[in-house]
Amino acid sequence: MLQTYYLVVFILAALLAVAYVFIWHRHFNASIMGIFILIPVNTLGYMLLYDNPDVKSAYIGLKIIYLGGSLLPWFITMTVCDLCQITVNKRIRTGAFVFNCLMYGIILTMGHADLFYRSLEVEVKDGFVFFTKEYGPFHTFFYAVVCIYFLVSIIVIIYSLFNKKQVSRRILFLLFIPEAATVFGYFINHHLIGGYEILPVMYLFAQITYIFIVRRMSLYEVSDMVVESLVQSGDTGFIIMDFDHNYLGSNETAKEIFPSLRDMRIDFKLSDSKELEKTVLHWVAHFEEDQKNNKNLYVKRDPSGNEEDRMYSVNVDYMFDGSKRRGYQVFLADDTQNQKYIKLLDKYNNELEEEVEEKTKSIVLMHDNLVLSMAAMVESRDNSTGGHIKRTSEGVRMLVEEILKDDKMKLSDEFCKDIIKAAPMHDLGKIAVDDAILRKPGRFTDEEFEKMKKHAEEGAKIVHEILKSTDDESFKIIAENVAHYHHERWDGSGYPEGLKGEEIPFEARIMAIADVYDALVSKRVYKESMSFEEADKIIMDGMGKHFDAGLKEYYVKARPRFEAYYKNNI
Repeated sequence: MLQTYYLVVFILAALLAVAYVFIWHRHFNASIMGIFILIPVNTLGYMLLYDNPDVKSAYIGLKIIYLGGSLLPWFITMTVCDLCQITVNKRIRTGAFVFNCLMYGIILTMGHADLFYRSLEVEVKDGFVFFTKEYGPFHTFFYAVVCIYFLVSIIVIIYSLFNKKQVSRRILFLLFIPEAATVFGYFINHHLIGGYEILPVMYLFAQITYIFIVRRMSLYEVSDMVVESLVQSGDTGFIIMDFDHNYLGSNETAKEIFPSLRDMRIDFKLSDSKELEKTVLHWVAHFEEDQKNNKNLYVKRDPSGNEEDRMYSVNVDYMFDGSKRRGYQVFLADDTQNQKYIKLLDKYNNELEEEVEEKTKSIVLMHDNLVLSMAAMVESRDNSTGGHIKRTSEGVRMLVEEILKDDKMKLSDEFCKDIIKAAPMHDLGKIAVDDAILRKPGRFTDEEFEKMKKHAEEGAKIVHEILKSTDDESFKIIAENVAHYHHERWDGSGYPEGLKGEEIPFEARIMAIADVYDALVSKRVYKESMSFEEADKIIMDGMGKHFDAGLKEYYVKARPRFEAYYKNNI
């Protein structure tokens, strides 16, 4: 009968562990899993202890029993702290666990040393097994440690009962049951009838209680998962309740909308608050009558009148735990701005679109005129380049139009528009060149030319400053490149950086042809204008040296237009 008793206890403990695994959810407390593993191990030790009543077998059974006895207090205390939302420092948590493992290491010396048991004798009378034990000094220390864990757990439970509003009182009362059962089993561990010990049965009570706890906690875990995601949004409130309208949780935003939630205890009726009864429960009642009636609009008035009223869109739905309905959830999303926008758009949409478009055109036109005015101002300082920016801009346009006719190049309309728009800005850097050099009526000395070459780099800086606030990033890059690199040469002999080949931005290569062509056919203070034939020969000879040879065919196609244009404009 004795063996049957412990076999039944072991089987029940194992079945309860299987039940826990069946209902297990990834948000369940990890310490409870440890409890459900250790209790069947502990009851297995009792079964082995009484199966073969001899000293050697008894020591084996006792060592298995004390595995649970050493570690269960730690797991139970950690479970209490976690469920009571008491954060235990990682070092303390880990240190306590290591301490309990070391304590079990000393227990394993029984049968070999006198630290835990000095001696053990086994006696069988009338079918019952009796053990005569002489305890060592460490046995008393073991029970002292168990007492400390028990006191810590009780203190945490009592503290939470009075100070933790967000911890369910029902859970707190349930947590006390396994504490009382295990301590009762430890310290009232006498034989009820002969050799039947009470502690294994107390462990069964503890398992059953923890199953009730995790079943109830699953409701709160559902709310935690939703609250965690909604807290991130900042403007969405969330309230959760069971089917009996008992409060299960909410986030900070919901508490700002309904301040009475701050004083609401977990598991208490929402109807205890008149504010929540008139609002939240009213919405839930409509949803209970008709699930399609789940949307509402809530206006939160400012009683002082110092702030504007806030409007919230309300959505009521079931709360699910997996596929099971476990209660209701109420979402409140701040819809104030949206409501205002809807009214504003209904009234002014067309007018606003026209006004914005008109202002945008005005700003763009003003910006373009400002750039052209700056280019014209720079040109007016150079007595040898009158009309240069206008003519080179037209030259760029003619080249780009020929390139666009060729599908091979795949240039976007935006790029073509931007390079034509950027062309007048290519010589803005001359504003940084000294007048004595810029207006010199003759060829530059080597020193003067070196100073003159700096206009390319300075031009890029000026363009960058002018366009740094623009939203058109592609145009800004193209304009800077045109100003900076239009004097670079394909063979690397240009300036300011000596770029070579395709290192030179494509837009700067186009600008270079238009710029040089204009310089050749235009009159300068230091030279007469060249004929179109002479200018064309220089351009063609420069293909692959000065200019990108890939642009040769487009220049050739644009050449008649160049000559026609310059006949009428110089």
